[in-house]
Amino acid sequence: MATVRVETALSVSAQAAWEAVADVGAVHERLLPGRVAAARMEGDTRILTMPDGWEVRELIVAVDHEQRRLAYAVVGGQRLPLTYHHASFQVFPEGAGSRLVWTTDVLPHPMAAHVEARVSRGIEEIKEALEA
Repeated sequence: MATVRVETALSVSAQAAWEAVADVGAVHERLLPGRVAAARMEGDTRILTMPDGWEVRELIVAVDHEQRRLAYAVVGGQRLPLTYHHASFQVFPEGAGSRLVWTTDVLPHPMAAHVEARVSRGIEEIKEALEA
């Protein structure tokens, strides 16, 4: 299994960043406005609607407020030819701001470079949204 890890420093507090990350039903408003058009929850499954209408289903595995960690698995609507996709966000205090770490495990291994390109762009968009 290939692991992709990206991170960014944020100028917002760990608490503020975590509140946005942990608000799993509002990813389209708080983290990725423009990239995700809408989000809704069906039990533990988050359904993301992309601007073109495509839907991605993510099982929310854990929302750990003590560790400031959110884990999820893509269980449907994956556009890349992946057989496994599990990821987590974790927020750490760092000085007056914070650090956001996004770790993604994927199969097959050769797809890691494609996933890394997407999450690298995504974490920059998240940074922009959180610091706005």
